[in-house]
Amino acid sequence: MDAKISLSKNEVVCFLQKAPADFTREDLVHYIIENDIQMVNFMYPAADGRLKTLNFVINNLEYLETILTLGERVDGSSLFPFISAGSSDLYVIPRYRTAFRDPFAEIPTLTMLCSFCDKDGKPLESSPEYTLHKACEAFTRTTGMKFQAMGELEYYVINEDTGRFPATDQKGYHESAPYAKYNDFRTLCMSYVAKTGGQIKYGHSEVGNFTLDGTVYEQNEIEFLPVDAEDAADQLMLAKWVIRNLAFRQGYDVTFAPKITTGKAGSGLHIHMRMVRDGHNMMLDDKRHISEVARKAIAGLMKLAPAITAFGNRNPTSYFRLVPHQEAPTNVCWGDRNRSVLVRVPLGWTADTDMCAAINPGQSTPAYIDATQKQTVEIRSADGSADVYQLLAGLAVALRYGFELENALEIADKTYVDVNIHAAENAGRLATLDSLPVDCAGSADALEAVRSVFEAEGVFSKGMIDGILKQLRSFDKAECEAAKNDTVKMQRMVERFFHC
Repeated sequence: MDAKISLSKNEVVCFLQKAPADFTREDLVHYIIENDIQMVNFMYPAADGRLKTLNFVINNLEYLETILTLGERVDGSSLFPFISAGSSDLYVIPRYRTAFRDPFAEIPTLTMLCSFCDKDGKPLESSPEYTLHKACEAFTRTTGMKFQAMGELEYYVINEDTGRFPATDQKGYHESAPYAKYNDFRTLCMSYVAKTGGQIKYGHSEVGNFTLDGTVYEQNEIEFLPVDAEDAADQLMLAKWVIRNLAFRQGYDVTFAPKITTGKAGSGLHIHMRMVRDGHNMMLDDKRHISEVARKAIAGLMKLAPAITAFGNRNPTSYFRLVPHQEAPTNVCWGDRNRSVLVRVPLGWTADTDMCAAINPGQSTPAYIDATQKQTVEIRSADGSADVYQLLAGLAVALRYGFELENALEIADKTYVDVNIHAAENAGRLATLDSLPVDCAGSADALEAVRSVFEAEGVFSKGMIDGILKQLRSFDKAECEAAKNDTVKMQRMVERFFHC
């Protein structure tokens, strides 16, 4: 029996004894009948980055098969600003592989994510999830590899301060109870995310914790395992939905906002990436060094990094986080195990030693465990304001672009750093590096300058790029600049984008 199936927390997987990618309409009908499922929910992301829900009561078998086959029509003008009310109908078609039993529903409910189709029955070109699909296909056509990704989802839990076992300010990294107050809440979130099919790596408390006006703010993180990028985006969307729902039910507030207040850690959405060919991770070469393939992809990230902020940093508070000395990047560079850079090559299991045997005598590492599979590269600029589908699509384009650059390896060499670039003694090196945009308007300018790269091969539609530029330029630049140096104004802006 496949261990991934037998140990899955997704009830549909366990019942059908099938991997989600193999689910069929007949499988779902069988699950619904045998488990007395009374409702079906369709969920789909809209332009505001939130999941929308459509409920169906199962009246009869014919109706069930109809909605699973034909989907349903929805008002696209209420979901996306680029769709006019004069011709607004869209179809939502369920993706069977995303099916899970809703962990919140009192009435037994099967929920699945949907894709959008237009009036002609074709995928909606400007929908975020289809943009990611196109980006992944273009990446594979060019490179012969699959783009896989995983997210580090950071968030703050907010509740009344009891005064008991106070945490050390900004020292919450991997803290245990009782100094970390919301570990149990995080593990409950993790168990619910797993029920939706999320492939979780681990969870822990994060650096950020502080008390303000009688309220405790505690930062947590849930990190995922690398999967195909389209699945990674779905999992992040569902994880945010789960965390918010559980917080609401338990009387907490949560936020994925990039920054809450000055001097305290902000919340990022770090994305780890790897490229896979025939099941083999291509990030390392035969000597377990970062491969030429990986360095070409990193070069693409270096060239397009300023523009990627247009997908990953979508409101003014994003740029309160992207400041020096806060473990958030400000310059376009990369390095090994270096948290001052934009793209980090994390510590990999590349040492030629069996650590398991050294720590546990007689327990050698099994031959089927391949340490090289774990190597990724991590981009650290994005945050919770991102549209995760557009962000991952933008990253797929950037990785592909690296293979199209004749001087990719030269770019990778020039942007590599092995020092803390924010340290005073490294000011000279810092001066040689390009900077990330400092506000939404700068992000829009960076995207507009290279929009043809993202529009190539039909990945990002012209309308989508136009919409992103319009949104980023809609913010008052003077107001945003003033808030950077005024705690009161910053707090007002943070409250405005608290539920980004």
